Amino acid sequence: MVSFKELGLVNTREMFAKAIKGGYAIPAFNFNNMEQLQAIIKAAAETKSPVILQVSKGARNYANQTLLRYMAQGAVEYAKELGWEHPQICLHLDHGDSFELCKSCVDFGFSSVMIDASSLPYEENIALTKKVVEYAHQYDVTVEAELGVLAGVEDEVSSAVSHYTKPEEVVDFATRTGCDSLAISIGTSHGAYKFTPEQCTRDPKTGRLVPPPLAFDVLDAIMEQLPGFPIVLHGSSSVPQEYVDMINKYGGKLPDAVGIPEEQLRKAAASAVCKINIDSDSRLAFTAAVRKVFAEKPGEFDPRKYCGPARDLMEELYKHKIINVLGSNGKAE
Repeated sequence: MVSFKELGLVNTREMFAKAIKGGYAIPAFNFNNMEQLQAIIKAAAETKSPVILQVSKGARNYANQTLLRYMAQGAVEYAKELGWEHPQICLHLDHGDSFELCKSCVDFGFSSVMIDASSLPYEENIALTKKVVEYAHQYDVTVEAELGVLAGVEDEVSSAVSHYTKPEEVVDFATRTGCDSLAISIGTSHGAYKFTPEQCTRDPKTGRLVPPPLAFDVLDAIMEQLPGFPIVLHGSSSVPQEYVDMINKYGGKLPDAVGIPEEQLRKAAASAVCKINIDSDSRLAFTAAVRKVFAEKPGEFDPRKYCGPARDLMEELYKHKIINVLGSNGKAE
């Protein structure tokens, strides 16, 4: 058993309370490798933003749970090296699908876990979430739950259709499970193809897809039912078209990839939404930079020469999200 406190990490309780009061959202960035982690920590340290390092089940299998523990500990020390005296870094399991997985993460030093039982019947979702909460809270680990289903694909998480969260269920669910935060469904979606062309309109000037708006009426109803309760948005990458264009220019094939407009995310961040998950955007930035190097320097085979530019572009992306979308810069001096 390793306590997250021994690693220098924090849970989400205090950072969420401050975010709700301050009208901003905490960035929750998924990572799978060293370059992503370096970029996240540099961006958070230089902007003094609290940050959540997210690890999916697939990323945990890819990177190895023991390595992840020491990577998280190293991230804290790296942040201090960069001049961030009191780093506010959380290590979070994204979309945990079983009690056993959540327990293992708690035991390995994660400071926060998500149990996603949203695909189960309502009462089964409550029962499994409550079981995870009861275990995690013994070690001061915070728990995120999910109510409602997001469409799209991300690692092992996939659904063909979305189901909006029912505002009339949230009080009962939060009360009976004891969860610390609640991921809801209001129209966001996993992956780089968040909407089909049929769901969108086309900008007559650019020809680009314009996605439908998020269901802010559902969010407002949830906030009315659960005033001051931490709300989470998954599937909130914006799928920046400059990265899509770079990928396509240098040999990729991402037709009609579209995400959540940043102005809608800014609106959500100013509400009770205090955690916004971003994964696909960094994947796109990484891929765009690597493709550019390979196209311009086909003889290059040193990973540092293509992973380095990818890391730099991701850092630029993370800073942009922190400062211009989520408003969390300067909130963790």
